[in-house]
Amino acid sequence: MSAQPETPQTLPPAPPAPEALRDPALVSVFEHDRALVKLGRGIHVLKAIDWPLELEQRFLDGWRAGRPELPAPPTQAQALAAEIEALDALMHRIDRGHPLGQWLYKTAWSYRVAAQMLASVGTPEYTRCATLLYGRPDHLYPSQDATNADAARELLRVTDELINDRLLPEVPSDIEAPEFARRLRERIDPFFDRDRVEVVLDPALPSKATAGSKRVTLRSTAVFSERDLEQLIQHEAFIHTATSLNGKHQPYLTALGLGAPRTTRAQEGLATFSEIITGAIDIARLRRVALRVVMVERALDGADFIEVFRGFLDAGQSEVESYRSAARVFRGGDVRGRVCFTKDGAYLEGVLRIYAFICKALQEGRGELLPLLFAGRVTVADTVLLEPYRNNGLIVPPRYLPPWARDPQRVLSIMAFSTVVQRLRLDRLTVQRFVDSEDEIIEASGIGD
Repeated sequence: MSAQPETPQTLPPAPPAPEALRDPALVSVFEHDRALVKLGRGIHVLKAIDWPLELEQRFLDGWRAGRPELPAPPTQAQALAAEIEALDALMHRIDRGHPLGQWLYKTAWSYRVAAQMLASVGTPEYTRCATLLYGRPDHLYPSQDATNADAARELLRVTDELINDRLLPEVPSDIEAPEFARRLRERIDPFFDRDRVEVVLDPALPSKATAGSKRVTLRSTAVFSERDLEQLIQHEAFIHTATSLNGKHQPYLTALGLGAPRTTRAQEGLATFSEIITGAIDIARLRRVALRVVMVERALDGADFIEVFRGFLDAGQSEVESYRSAARVFRGGDVRGRVCFTKDGAYLEGVLRIYAFICKALQEGRGELLPLLFAGRVTVADTVLLEPYRNNGLIVPPRYLPPWARDPQRVLSIMAFSTVVQRLRLDRLTVQRFVDSEDEIIEASGIGD
């Protein structure tokens, strides 16, 4: 898509909703909404299961010396009995017969499952809870003919046919973190014109970058590429930070500002879709997203950390990248296999869901659902359930929309074209075939010598 100004679409504030607020059922809805926000803020999944940075060098030293050993990360279960009890009590009080009550119940349920998962670190129950929240690569939905893992393998096959990834020129990573942070600020400050979003450096950050509603955090020891900049802006800032802020600016339903575990697939799918639709993603990253799904499946089937690490390595990743990718799979799990963290399978499934949802919404003439994807941290199902409350003013329009999302027709044109080109049989073509086809037309024409 052509470049668009990275300034927010300033939308007028929603009118007051006095009629909607007179609904007596909303008294308990708002009470439960506030209670859920308070409980949800006390449950932090990723912080609880991150691996210490020193494990990386220890493992790689052993690997390079020909004596690889399974890492020994801390696997301490979290003491969350009080939170679980409070969530159970809240879920019991919520009226599921009310649409907003059902939405709150599902969000509370996801925090309840997350708390149970963190209380079961290192056990099969941990994986059971993870798959409830993030899915399984081998799950087959009744309406589909292929699993998420099947889609991942197909994506790897197609990209193998398009180009051998080992022949791709390496993108230089030569931007130090302080300079990268400065350039990032230049891009996001005009977009977040009504909120202050800091860019901070943290030497202990396990990943290269994370984003919340108040800050984008970069690992201060990391070195970045030009491509990292665009991907991080589209994925982290314009989706994760924007939807979090939009949710926090909701005047009535404050749980829309929570990054509830049940919203992970939609959030990561929307963020990955944002990279794809803007051209920010590259083939190496696309393959990485697919490869993680395959490796989660292998870990669930019993592959240990070293086998998963070797799988990433054999696929062309560096030793450092392979370690970090494998570590993501086994966070909170058992490095011997079968007990693992399935979140990395959610990116591909999420983007496929987002793609299908946008297609169907536009096809059915329901483009008004799309802004709701950005009104807070929601699932695609939430946009359907919450639409009446956008209409009556209980949910206000998103304050920040990424440039590509402001014109659904542009998105639809790209998606329509991609659907058509999927029918091309590239396996029947070679570059030389384009020359031969022209010659065949001339020879068959009977015109000339």
